[in-house]
Amino acid sequence: MKPKLIIGIIAIVGFTSLLMYNFGNSISTYVNFEQASGMEGAHVVGTLDKSKDYGFSMKSKQLSFYMKDEAGNVRRVIYPKTKPNNFEEADKLVVIGKMENGVFYANEMLMKCPSKYNNNDGSQFQKASKSS
Repeated sequence: MKPKLIIGIIAIVGFTSLLMYNFGNSISTYVNFEQASGMEGAHVVGTLDKSKDYGFSMKSKQLSFYMKDEAGNVRRVIYPKTKPNNFEEADKLVVIGKMENGVFYANEMLMKCPSKYNNNDGSQFQKASKSS
């Protein structure tokens, strides 16, 4: 075989391996607060615990609230940005960050808000249009 062909094959294999390694690290599954300990970039799904105080501190420029994960664990979450619109109405929250000393420090937050296309029982419906 020609040396250029061998170098090309090695380069392609190396690039593909690097791509797959980085792709595998970027895929994250949802965990609860207990599993998030020691993880960097953990994704925790839960709901806002409205029974505890929450709000934005002008002094620290952080939003602080308590969230209950899907396993029932309640932890304080600190988010270094302002409170998102419809924060209180969100069905579920996804916080992305790391756990330190029993507090979850989120650098990103996603919200799943109730859909206007759901009935009160949670089932979806389709609006029918009348044509005349």
